[in-house]
Amino acid sequence: MSAEEAVAPTIVADAAAPAPAEGAGKARAPKVKAPQVPKVNKMAPKAKKEAASTGAVQIGIEYKKDVDFPKWYQQVVTRSEMLEYYDVSGCYILRPWAYKIWQEIQQWFDSEIQELGVENSYFPMFVPAKNLEKEKDHVEGFAAEVAWVTKAGSSDLEEPLAVRPTSETVMYPYYAKWVRSHRDLPLRLNQWCNVVRWEFKNPQPFLRTREFLWQEGHTAFATKAEADTEVHQILELYRQVYEDLLAVPVIKGVKSEKEKFAGGLYTTTVEGYIPTTGRGIQAATSHCLGQNFAKMFGISFEDPQGPLPSGEARPACHAWQNSWGLTTRSLGVMIMVHGDDKGLVLPPRVAAVQVVVIPCGVNSKTSEEDKLAVDERVADIAKQLKKAGIRAKVDDRSTYSVGYKFNHWELRGVPVRLEVGPKDVKSNQALAARRDNGEKSTVSHETLVKDVRELLDTVQADMFARAKETRDANVIKVEDWKDFVPALDSKKFCLIPWCEEVACEEEIKEKSARTGLATEEAQDEKAPSMGAKSLCIPLEQPQDKPIIAGETKCTSCGKDAKRWALFGRSY
Repeated sequence: MSAEEAVAPTIVADAAAPAPAEGAGKARAPKVKAPQVPKVNKMAPKAKKEAASTGAVQIGIEYKKDVDFPKWYQQVVTRSEMLEYYDVSGCYILRPWAYKIWQEIQQWFDSEIQELGVENSYFPMFVPAKNLEKEKDHVEGFAAEVAWVTKAGSSDLEEPLAVRPTSETVMYPYYAKWVRSHRDLPLRLNQWCNVVRWEFKNPQPFLRTREFLWQEGHTAFATKAEADTEVHQILELYRQVYEDLLAVPVIKGVKSEKEKFAGGLYTTTVEGYIPTTGRGIQAATSHCLGQNFAKMFGISFEDPQGPLPSGEARPACHAWQNSWGLTTRSLGVMIMVHGDDKGLVLPPRVAAVQVVVIPCGVNSKTSEEDKLAVDERVADIAKQLKKAGIRAKVDDRSTYSVGYKFNHWELRGVPVRLEVGPKDVKSNQALAARRDNGEKSTVSHETLVKDVRELLDTVQADMFARAKETRDANVIKVEDWKDFVPALDSKKFCLIPWCEEVACEEEIKEKSARTGLATEEAQDEKAPSMGAKSLCIPLEQPQDKPIIAGETKCTSCGKDAKRWALFGRSY
């Protein structure tokens, strides 16, 4: 359904085996190529030595985010234990550290859509070929990525079955069966499931994967006004997922005709900005499908006005439909925006562990009484925090030094670390360290829960504020074409007066193409970094310089501009 997986970034080539060549004979077990590990290890020497001596998995990030972003990203997602490579190229294992974040998103969003009247359901993952081929524009949008099942054991199937790339053609034949009267509407269903889009070029963890998790909502209404209302309700929920949960600022807008969902009436979107590369990324989409799919699949109902005065039945009315989706791509966006040279930086609201409590200052010279006091205090802190609904964990592993533990949890992005030693016990306090900026402060044991909760709220707000300040500083108005490409090359979004014509958009992409691209960009045929594309037409138009009909001209072609549009290089 959503087009957000159709275009994705170049981060680093998948380390798993490539798909078998077309026409290959007997299937062979794929060879798995492990991710390259650089020779130079820039983690703390003591921690590195300790990891080697204990046989632990190496921790620490060896690449700088601003120097080698692709390799930085690959190391962060694997060494933080968010994800593991799988034997099938383009498919990945979501480890608990990542899956918990997806669950937090799922729980929040699911509660919100149920308040709107949406119900959850589940439809099969296989699509008969005849269903998929009913809607020509829709099929063409996914044709190259559809995976087909043609055999069951040693027998050929009578009809090939597609593995769903999206579920319109799975669900809508049954919508036609269930909708007979206007009283059957609205029909508002959502499903949490996986889909398969068989990308052949450079799969990327979280961002371009052959199988991914998402929610897809499919709804039908009696009127366009109802459908329009829902499109924007869902878009606002997507904004909240990114901004309120993931602390990632997004821009709400409408896609151009060229970029809208294939077969739909119009597409709304939330667009993110990745500062390190200066690229945009489509974060989630909410589509109004109009009546196109309803006409193709026969989703219609009797006109509620009844027969004509002559007694003849009025023509059947076709439903107005929407579809909308959010995927696990959201985790990749969060990582790219907030991560730093130490690893993940997780927003407190979605972190699997919000607070890690670490005993400190205990050594061979520490008395047994002081050791016991520290252990008891650490246990009490964790108990209080958990009782208050704060996700806390104690790291009391005796085989690792305090420094190693600090590195371990910093890599994994835990928002707050509480350090507790003998002196802290006697002072009835703990030392709190923020992951996002490294600041430290003391927390009184008497007001522990209140202080920690306020600290987590501050971290969440500060992460969003910093990301938004950076994003806003990199969105500039461009009214003269000579300033357009230099702005792109400076990692900016360009907000331009635009005519909204497809030919102009194609010309902009061609005129803004860069030469001498970095290898990781040039090798990715689907990355539109070769030139700028329209990201969206922002719903919130600039108030300081409104478009004047007949006077304001398109930055690119010089024709009359209709609205300000956001252009940029994009994942």
